[in-house]
Amino acid sequence: MAYFYDEPSHTFSEYLLVPGYTGPDCIPDNVSLKTPLVKYRRGEEPAISLNIPMVSAIMQAVSDDKMAVALAKEGGISFIYGSQSIESQAAMVKRVKNYKAGFVTSDSNLSAQATLADVLALKETTGHSTMAVTEGGQPNGKLLGIVTGRDYRVSRMSPDTKVVDFMTPYEKLITAPKSVTLKEANDIIWDHKLNALPIVDENQNLLYFVFRKDYESRKSNPNELLDDKKRYMVGAGINTRDYAERIPALVDAGVDVLCIDSSEGYTEWQRQTIKWVRENYGDRVKIGAGNVVDGEGFRFLAEAGADFVKIGIGGGSICITRETKGIGRGQATATIDVARARDQYFEETGIYVPICSDGGIVYDYHMTLALAMGSDFMMLGRYFSRFDESPTRKIMINGTYMKEYWGEGSARARNWQRYDLGGDKKLSFVEGVDSYVPYAGSLKDNVALSLSKMKHTMCNCGALTIPELQKKAKITLVSATSIVEGGAHDVLLKESTPNQNQ
Repeated sequence: MAYFYDEPSHTFSEYLLVPGYTGPDCIPDNVSLKTPLVKYRRGEEPAISLNIPMVSAIMQAVSDDKMAVALAKEGGISFIYGSQSIESQAAMVKRVKNYKAGFVTSDSNLSAQATLADVLALKETTGHSTMAVTEGGQPNGKLLGIVTGRDYRVSRMSPDTKVVDFMTPYEKLITAPKSVTLKEANDIIWDHKLNALPIVDENQNLLYFVFRKDYESRKSNPNELLDDKKRYMVGAGINTRDYAERIPALVDAGVDVLCIDSSEGYTEWQRQTIKWVRENYGDRVKIGAGNVVDGEGFRFLAEAGADFVKIGIGGGSICITRETKGIGRGQATATIDVARARDQYFEETGIYVPICSDGGIVYDYHMTLALAMGSDFMMLGRYFSRFDESPTRKIMINGTYMKEYWGEGSARARNWQRYDLGGDKKLSFVEGVDSYVPYAGSLKDNVALSLSKMKHTMCNCGALTIPELQKKAKITLVSATSIVEGGAHDVLLKESTPNQNQ
């Protein structure tokens, strides 16, 4: 006879945190959100920790190299989507690892034969007033000069005027060699009252710009996630079919951590993938696995050697696995069950395997609940898809800006490998949808707001760290009526205000 659980599974919206004692030192500025990303032994430090408990989902509509840099600046990590060619995914990883904080690759480039009309059109497209003039107009071509707003007057010049006739030529520019440090570059900028400093190689090829305006913003990223070479950290998604070819390319590109991207992780194919990694790389390559929704699934992947385990089936906003296949579990119940199994495994073995709640996060407070229930960090898709840094188009619908967002199981993504059940046949039905989400602006501003809410709630619970929150949290299941009571009710609102939740 089938096994029946005694209680229904629940979502995060069905729970609330009950406040605990808040001591005099329990203020948001004192809260640390540092959390382990990969497993470690009792008494040791994890090889990789996050400075904030947020990672971006392995999705075409969410995680590319631009997202990876933006999130690493805030202290989290992106897992660049694997539903693309091995070469293009490895190239994205390499761009993140080659990105030097404060050193910006030029995205506004002109040839010497371009015209003032081209300058104005490029400024309209990029919004940038500093433009590099290079051979062939290439980002890393030989630098011939620079054009800024001080070099031309639209009212006094013909649109056909050649750039070469009004640019500041290379001979008059102050530049720096590729060996320059960021501190040295900033000193040059301030000493010479520059707005931009070109960094060039020994052949005069443009490598980067360092901008005066970025100086303050760099100081505002105290949590940035860096490797031992001061490069931004980045993850990548893999599947259980072409891992033998994909993983070496990603490792060569400098990836910091891998994650098997699958709708269901309690499978022999995931065990075989992890085994291959251990046989070829030992513990040098870190690899997460999942997804699972109970302690049994966690135990299977932990014993297989996973560095972290993801929780969640069917809880994503664009996922229709539950209604298509009848597979899944309420995300809160799944998190609680897996967290118990994680703690038991730690007691038995002395090995702590972090768990990641993936899906089911609708409001910001759900993140704090997920942490209190035992998650070490959260993987977020819809949350990050709304920002400027996501790789999708921003479009206007009925007077409101929206961003495109689609699931990896949708016909648009065609990422059938994440639904691998062996054999050569591809999935014959979809498990995700193609949709839009409200545009929300920059990642930095939104993440800062979400983290502020998280820290304040932790203080309400008397906790200054995530482990302390998990130890002290008091969590209550709420009724449907109580959920209604928790929002604005029995009043006439004066006006509609933007929803500050996700």
